[in-house]
Amino acid sequence: MERGEEAAAAEGKAAEGTEEEEDDFGYRLFPDRNKKPQSFLVRSLFTFHNRCQLMLRMTLDTNPYAQLLLEAMKQSGCTVFNDRHFSCENCDGCVSGGFDSATSQIVLCQNNIRHQSHMNRVVTHELIHAFDHCRAHVDWFNNVKHLACSEACVRDRAIRSILAVRKVSKEMAEKAVDEVFDACFNDLEPFGRIPHSKTDAKRAYRDFQNRDRYNANL
Repeated sequence: MERGEEAAAAEGKAAEGTEEEEDDFGYRLFPDRNKKPQSFLVRSLFTFHNRCQLMLRMTLDTNPYAQLLLEAMKQSGCTVFNDRHFSCENCDGCVSGGFDSATSQIVLCQNNIRHQSHMNRVVTHELIHAFDHCRAHVDWFNNVKHLACSEACVRDRAIRSILAVRKVSKEMAEKAVDEVFDACFNDLEPFGRIPHSKTDAKRAYRDFQNRDRYNANL
């Protein structure tokens, strides 16, 4: 389970000796993953779930980062469907979201995401994991370098992300990040640039669409 941005302060849990324990790949942070799905009627009664669904819809309809990633995944043969590929659930207090590669689902932590801007960041972050999963066939469970590459936005955050979901030492996490950081940080697909604002993201989305039209006419 690839945890999202703001996974925090879990470094102490990866102390020496934990390698001998069975690695749960971060699923402990997402307890609702192991529960039987509730009916729509039951879920609709909970305010957290309703709010999560509404904010998700707003993100998918209006956020240029998310729209570009969704379009890129569609063109890569991995069309994303709201009901199938997103799940609003209760999570551990230290995470906001995650990508479950076993089910190809993005988990949104409805008890921790309280603002639209936060939802925008979490959905974008997890869609990047989903995009990497689609195009690069990432080995999330057995290759810590693959995980490090997908998390390589900021070095310290990437290290914290690995420590939150893998039972490895801090030294091993740092080594994995350092070995892949330059190459992965410079992988700008599907944006083609580093978008520093919504305006940049809108330009990147427009350029992405125009790039496909240009290639179609070659």
